Amino acid sequence: MDARSQFARTTAHLVDDDPTVAAVYAEISGQLLADVERRHPDRVVNVGIREQLLVSIGAGMALAGLRPVVHTFGSFLVERAFEQVKLDFGHQAVGGVLVGSAGSFDIAAGGRTHQSPGDLALLDTLPAISLHAPGNAAETDTTLRAVVAGSGLHYVRVVGQANALTHPFAPGRFHVVRRGAGATVIALGPVLDAVLAASAGRDVTVLYASTVRPFDARGLRSVLGSSDVVLVEPWLAGTSARHVADALRDVPHRLLALGVAREEHRHYGTAEQHVAAHGLDAAGIARSLSGFLSPT
Repeated sequence: MDARSQFARTTAHLVDDDPTVAAVYAEISGQLLADVERRHPDRVVNVGIREQLLVSIGAGMALAGLRPVVHTFGSFLVERAFEQVKLDFGHQAVGGVLVGSAGSFDIAAGGRTHQSPGDLALLDTLPAISLHAPGNAAETDTTLRAVVAGSGLHYVRVVGQANALTHPFAPGRFHVVRRGAGATVIALGPVLDAVLAASAGRDVTVLYASTVRPFDARGLRSVLGSSDVVLVEPWLAGTSARHVADALRDVPHRLLALGVAREEHRHYGTAEQHVAAHGLDAAGIARSLSGFLSPT
């Protein structure tokens, strides 16, 4: 099952099982949520293509004591409705679970309106928000169940790109996937497979996290084998660089931050072609590692 279908299935189960859980969506994924909407029309609401209203209704539900799951494409949920996220959730200090799909390039044929490589960078300007990028459908399920049962404001980024292996939900903690004596390579979200393939044969440590915020500063410091750190994230390059810098503020280090470049590729293509164009496939990451880690 793909991550977006898993999101809908898990959300339906949560709404069925808990009368305090609600879901609000803006047409997107309606084909996946129609059945649960028919079962619970009082707690599952389709607002149509009105994303600002989507967020405001979700925040209103939170003020009324419900735990809302608010969903549409990330470009519409985060970029178009950011003021409502900032004020209706953030300023009013109410919790909820925002779920953005499509990610950076999932709907490449939809053009720039459906691409949101800057979603996490924008949300990272808000205080006290947790950011999650599950690596596959199984991690999407465990992440949603945990954050809906919890408190506070969360953003869950659900995309088509997936890792082969599933790691437990561990907010604020890196999983040590591989240990080495050289550089530390940080893989955030569904780039772990590409990172492992790109770093094969290198004596490096590979860290993985599906929860991007909070950032595990202690975990990074505990495994640092050399002064070289490589950060790989499938959204805007440098989004997590300041967190690495804060974690190592008293440790001399070099940082290579890989991610989606600010330059826009105006050809449609496929999601995989966009990933490769930004150097985030295994071959591209391997080239970057060679250039950064090879002795001069």
